[in-house]
Amino acid sequence: GFLTREERRRLEGLRSPYNKFWVPCAWFGALAGQARREGRVRDDCALKLLMEELNRFRAHCSLLFHYDWISVPLVYTQVVTIAVYTFFLTCLIGRQFLDPAQGYAGHELDLGVPVFTLLQFPPYVGWLKV
Repeated sequence: GFLTREERRRLEGLRSPYNKFWVPCAWFGALAGQARREGRVRDDCALKLLMEELNRFRAHCSLLFHYDWISVPLVYTQVVTIAVYTFFLTCLIGRQFLDPAQGYAGHELDLGVPVFTLLQFPPYVGWLKV
């Protein structure tokens, strides 16, 4: 609904190996210049503001295109996965209480499973999968 049928036909007719997000921006720039010459845009300051907003929009489109174009290397996801699982394996061993049969002072309660570590596990793994 943003383009006329003629504009859509012309946009689809352009052959480019890259994304064509910049073409409507170029059309807008040309139309803004024509509107200024015809007096629809009152002064040069208004035209300057229009063009600055267009450039900001185009920069954001370009940034979005770069995020899509350059993917995160697979090694980063592998390193993060190994780090998360290693952290929790270490926590399962390191956060267990001491054996109360040994008679350590202040350690009368022995829980075989570190409950809070297990409660931390689902959010971290869920975050990792996202």
